[in-house]
Amino acid sequence: MKEFAYRRATQVRDALTLVAEHDGARYLGGGTNLVDLMKDGVETPGRLVDVRFLPLDGVREAADGGLVIGATTTNSDAAAHPEVRRRYPALSEAMLAGASGQLRNMATVGGNLLQRTRCAYFADPSQACNKRVPGSGCAAVAGEHHNHAIFDWSQHCAATHPSDMAVALAAFDAVVHYETLDGAGEIPLSEFYLPVGDTPERETALPPGALITAVSLPGSAISPRSRYRKVRERASYAFATVSIAADLDVRTGAARIALGGVASRPWRARRAEAVLLDGPVTAGRFRTAADAELSAAEPLPGNGYKVTLARNLIVAVLTELADRARS
Repeated sequence: MKEFAYRRATQVRDALTLVAEHDGARYLGGGTNLVDLMKDGVETPGRLVDVRFLPLDGVREAADGGLVIGATTTNSDAAAHPEVRRRYPALSEAMLAGASGQLRNMATVGGNLLQRTRCAYFADPSQACNKRVPGSGCAAVAGEHHNHAIFDWSQHCAATHPSDMAVALAAFDAVVHYETLDGAGEIPLSEFYLPVGDTPERETALPPGALITAVSLPGSAISPRSRYRKVRERASYAFATVSIAADLDVRTGAARIALGGVASRPWRARRAEAVLLDGPVTAGRFRTAADAELSAAEPLPGNGYKVTLARNLIVAVLTELADRARS
């Protein structure tokens, strides 16, 4: 591992300054992703600024009846919070589906949003990867890509975003809050992750040097019956092959649906939601909605199975939500 400097920040302003004054500095939360990438030689920061001791943890009420989750709150604490479990159960389920208990005890909400793809070519410095080395090519497109994207990929990158938590946040229209030396700002999660295009190395819309301080969930998105389901290659400690966070109002057909494991960012299923709105809540309607969403999929030669898997998952979870509401 390359030598690096370590600084521990106790105030937000101090953290911002420590990163701004050192080219290549990175914020360190739980380190469950960044440290692994440093060991592999993928990330080589010259300075780590530890932000775990900043006063940014905890879950609090928002003015509109929603919740604000501090960026340094661990995934375990956020998932176990009574109000997260009551108002946004899909978010709690998504967090508990991620990694292992030991990792969730370390991983932070802010760090989870910024974790990088688990594409094997990205994690191997000997392989071509535009996300790691812009202009070097994408070995996955012509190589092993059975677990790669079916939406929104390009010849420059076909990797998927690994976060479970972010999928649920996408379904709930969450907002990411941040600080810079010039002041505070916020970005809707729907705009937080950038499309791959021809610049896959640019992953988020955060300004340079910005520090995530919190994530807010609007009161209008409270969904006590929401559900998160994850299909993976083994029963535990595996990233999603395909996942879904969903909520359904059986009276109006209004739905919130986001998919994971299918794109470089959490994929909000807007087509499916539009089909369901103001229509009959039936199994046939669920299949039509799923077909509408998956009609835009562009699978690679080795991952077409994800289209079928995503379709079945959408139908299964919507059916479960409808049955639960009626009972």
